Amino acid sequence: METTLHVPVRPTLVYDADCGFCTRSVQLVRRVVDRRERFEIRPWQELDLAAVGLTEEACDEAAQFVGADGRVSSGHRAIAHAVLHGALPWRPVGLLLLAPGISPLAARVYRWVATHRHQLPGGTAACARTQP
Repeated sequence: METTLHVPVRPTLVYDADCGFCTRSVQLVRRVVDRRERFEIRPWQELDLAAVGLTEEACDEAAQFVGADGRVSSGHRAIAHAVLHGALPWRPVGLLLLAPGISPLAARVYRWVATHRHQLPGGTAACARTQP
């Protein structure tokens, strides 16, 4: 049986479906930030990564956001861009995450969460990053 990989045609937040914490997090994003589905949310395991300029390593390292123009953002910037594409009341949060004084702090918080996601609510051993 041949598996056809998806190539997104709309802005897309890419996450790790093997990680329970990540899966629960994107469900929350869909419920709270983007109930009207203004952007796609897809696990990297279903995507044609090469077609959108991603690698398995990058997707294991952090969430990714592929814009309509093909630009890729990673980590806290991916979350910020997803929020910017979401419901209007949430867009200022996306701008805040990218603001010069906040972005470095948001990056550190994101990195800590990504490193410890297997220990967070919903996390399992499968959530642990494969690379140190």
